[in-house]
Amino acid sequence: MLRKFSNFDQYVTLDKQIHPLYPFFKRVFDVFFSLTFILVFSPVYLFLALLIKLNSKGPVFYVGKRLGKGGKYIEIFKFRTMYIDAEDRLEEMLKNSPQMKDEWEVFQKLQKDPRCTVIGKFLRRTSLDEFPQFFNVLSGDLSVVGPRPHYIEELEEKEKSPLRKYAHLVLAVKPGITGLWQISGRSHLSYEDRVELDSLYYKKQSFFYDMKVVLKTIPLVLISRGAV
Repeated sequence: MLRKFSNFDQYVTLDKQIHPLYPFFKRVFDVFFSLTFILVFSPVYLFLALLIKLNSKGPVFYVGKRLGKGGKYIEIFKFRTMYIDAEDRLEEMLKNSPQMKDEWEVFQKLQKDPRCTVIGKFLRRTSLDEFPQFFNVLSGDLSVVGPRPHYIEELEEKEKSPLRKYAHLVLAVKPGITGLWQISGRSHLSYEDRVELDSLYYKKQSFFYDMKVVLKTIPLVLISRGAV
């Protein structure tokens, strides 16, 4: 069973007032949108699963542990985009390439990531790797719109992580598939900038603001702007 980040309560000092009906309408939208999306794109899910299996050894899905609302540990699903020994490859690359190490420390991503499979690079560039996360929305762990679900070690292991500064805002709401930083530069932003934008969602959240984010996300995904 996944547990909760033990020190979350020390970060919580909130005064945001939201409309009492907002959580209800947000959940209704999440369920309706996700069900519709999964049904419409079910052939795409099956086709991508086949491509992944044919392209490299390993499972179709990647399951990652992340921080959810209130510091709860959740598991999110993505289509696998990396080789099964990706972590070993990353450690070796950062050890042997100062340039990649600097890039990783700033962005927590690599523009030319040799850990990715051929199909994986395409999935990331088009954001197709995130399609399985709509099942997380149905289960209630994610929302369509919200801060991105952050890595557990950003709070538990990295004392200088930007997430510690904004955790009281970022973790006060349910994480989402898309959000402020996805419509504000995506992977072109530093990790600190992404966390800061995630924290702003807490202050801006409303049903109409969520709809605005969704509408802005669609064309950005179609043209793959800012994706890695």
